[in-house]
Amino acid sequence: MVLQKGRPDGPQARQMRIAECLVGDETGMIIFTARNDQVDLMKEGATITLRNAKIDMFKGSMRLAVDRWGRVEVTEPAAFTVKEDNNLSLIEYELVNVVEE
Repeated sequence: MVLQKGRPDGPQARQMRIAECLVGDETGMIIFTARNDQVDLMKEGATITLRNAKIDMFKGSMRLAVDRWGRVEVTEPAAFTVKEDNNLSLIEYELVNVVEE
């Protein structure tokens, strides 16, 4: 599902497209938040390369994202099987402050 988000209150009214996609490799899976042109590259069964990806925390779970410093590229089909029983986005994290004495 692709969400259309707009910011009509700014100096330039712009639309942003966002889609959450499940991506994976031989170590596990994670939800990738695709934005704008990245959404068009996300097709079921496609093999993609994510460069300079980062982890964002959303409601206590990890999401993978590629910002303007990274790249999303469609590549040749991969020669591995996705490890579907290790979805890192299903693990819930809690921020704990540690006070050193």
